[in-house]
Amino acid sequence: MLAIYKRELSAYFSTPIGYVFCAIFLALSGAVFSYTTLFSMTADVTSYFTVMLLLLVILVPLLTMKLFSEERKQRTEQLLLTAPVSLYAMVGGKFLAAYTLFAGCTLLSFLSFFILYLSAHVKTAVLFGNLVAILLLGMTFIAIGIFVSALTENQLAAAIGTVAILLVLVLVSFLNSVISVYWIRFVLSSISVFARFQNFTQGVFDIAALFYYLSVSAVFLFLTVRVFEKRRWG
Repeated sequence: MLAIYKRELSAYFSTPIGYVFCAIFLALSGAVFSYTTLFSMTADVTSYFTVMLLLLVILVPLLTMKLFSEERKQRTEQLLLTAPVSLYAMVGGKFLAAYTLFAGCTLLSFLSFFILYLSAHVKTAVLFGNLVAILLLGMTFIAIGIFVSALTENQLAAAIGTVAILLVLVLVSFLNSVISVYWIRFVLSSISVFARFQNFTQGVFDIAALFYYLSVSAVFLFLTVRVFEKRRWG
């Protein structure tokens, strides 16, 4: 796993993708921070993180779209499947490489909040809760993106497919306001990533939400492994 992790992390910066992702992420983060906090002259960070959640729907596919689709396109997938490493290690290495880059950009973007500490009273628990929520959300989104990337050799198709799935998971929560049937609302809330995200924005460390994000990530990584098991023996 370590060898694949190092290779994939290095690949992000031997091609423009890593630099483009970091530049876009930090630029958008800075712009959103300025608009929602500095220009509004408020220490309330809820709006910032809500906007960032929506932006991740577009940003995360930039990280994941090439991870496996490029391997199929360049016909190097068979080398991975026949390498002396388990499929779990292969998938895990690529996942960790993408997540390392995402987490690094996220932590860098949080340096902006030191400005708020100098000029306003910031609720540290709320800020920390939002940081944890973004990191968990990114983990889940990356796992989904890796799964979609494993299904196609077209990077654009992988990106569009990932965006579509992430949009559904984010937006289903908003349907609750127009649906009166309880069990439907319960199901929608159960699969919504936004409903659980809101608990963290209030500074509440939600164990159930933590388990949800970890479970969804594990399921999609497992499904990715199953895709390659089928190809290996198919």
